Amino acid sequence: MITTKPSRVLSLALTALLPLTGHASSHMDAPLITLDPAANTTDVYAFVSTHNSVKYLTVALAVYPHEEPGVGPNRYNFDDNVLYRIRVATGASLPTAAIPKPKAVPTATYEFSFKTTYKNKNTIAQSYLGVINTVDDASQNLTQKYSVKKIGSDNKATMLFVNAVVPPNNQGLTTPLYNQGNSGENAAREGVAMAAGLDTYTAASVYTNLAGYQVFAGQRDDGFYADVQSIFDLDFSFAGANKPFDSQAGFNVHTIVLNIPVTELGGDQKIAGVWAETCRQTTTVLKDSAADTRAGTFVQVGRQGNPLFCEALLPGLVKDAYNRSPVAEDVMRFKQYATAPELATILGAQPDRRVNRTDIAGIFIPDIIKVDLSTAPARLAGGSNVGAAPSDAGFHRLGIFGGDTLTSTVQAGFGGGTVPGGWPNGRRFGDDVVDIAVIALLSDLRTSPPMIFGSPATDIDRVTGNDIGYNKVFPYAATPLNGRNHQHD
Repeated sequence: MITTKPSRVLSLALTALLPLTGHASSHMDAPLITLDPAANTTDVYAFVSTHNSVKYLTVALAVYPHEEPGVGPNRYNFDDNVLYRIRVATGASLPTAAIPKPKAVPTATYEFSFKTTYKNKNTIAQSYLGVINTVDDASQNLTQKYSVKKIGSDNKATMLFVNAVVPPNNQGLTTPLYNQGNSGENAAREGVAMAAGLDTYTAASVYTNLAGYQVFAGQRDDGFYADVQSIFDLDFSFAGANKPFDSQAGFNVHTIVLNIPVTELGGDQKIAGVWAETCRQTTTVLKDSAADTRAGTFVQVGRQGNPLFCEALLPGLVKDAYNRSPVAEDVMRFKQYATAPELATILGAQPDRRVNRTDIAGIFIPDIIKVDLSTAPARLAGGSNVGAAPSDAGFHRLGIFGGDTLTSTVQAGFGGGTVPGGWPNGRRFGDDVVDIAVIALLSDLRTSPPMIFGSPATDIDRVTGNDIGYNKVFPYAATPLNGRNHQHD
């Protein structure tokens, strides 16, 4: 059993989040979205950070699952025809399990639009014409630029960034500066603790505007880690000669990271709800010898808040419907799958932990990540590999189950407002979300103190860390893996 204090902390800390609302990552979750990888969300992150004494809500959206590093001549990129959205709701606009607020407008919506150009289209070298020494130099044939627009609850639009540049993917010899020793033959650089240690491409692609926002968009290592293969092989012993097995090891994704000054959200004495959407226009006309045309309004084709919800809790019958439906409909359409999660039965949870799971519904319904903005900055994960920056003191991959907590000034919490240090209070790079979710399902968080499965050393799937260390400075996500030197489990 976990020690008494974290158990009691968990009970009230999670319960404190419930009234405000309250196994695998969503990489290949719903049938239709798997056919549209550039619009397929893999993970959403949200946590409190600081930079130069400014407090931020850091949000991130990753798309395009299972990018094989260095693939060519075809390449992975953001899609010019996809509108990427990150939504933030606070106060009266924050939907909850008890009060769905179907007509509420998010406090802020951040829209990311991309445009791709080529310096030379008459070549098979679509992405790289030579060694890239600086972002968007003559050797970076394919260049993506993007704009970031903020839309307030009053529907007023403000352009935050224009013509920000996406750095190149990590091919290898043509992108040496991503890699250890600035050599394309070496593995990608481990995460760093200081901005001065970032690789040249990443550092050049971080933009800051006069309002204090920071943004980055580009290829990153897939920061999710878990033995997804065993889960869908129905092997919950996670046993075998090739274990531990990190199914996402060796793959990249495309990631948008945005630092939002909390002053832009009306201050930090509140809870923020964060989720992401990907959208396409309603009409596409395919032509024989001319460019295709697209028209109509943008409609949602994918969305995500918490990890695991669509893939691990929703049955195949409703997965596509989830991706197309608004958050406001979650209580009506999907709450039943959280209150009686099939996965709890598959995992062999005690019978009384398979039904009436108001605790689980409080986390996942509606499917938004809830972040307490009043706390100190979240503790950040680093890495365990040689050369990686170490994790912050007190960081634990299991969050509150490992005793990693923060103190709130807007929630009662327990013992002075104690709340989880990671997911489900926000989500950090490095949170072991599969283990956290399974522990929660096998536990009973409805009791006081809750009955907790396992201990702070619990290791559900035997995968206890990412294949490369995370950055502890913006953009936080780890360096994209080198196409010439990487390894899959």
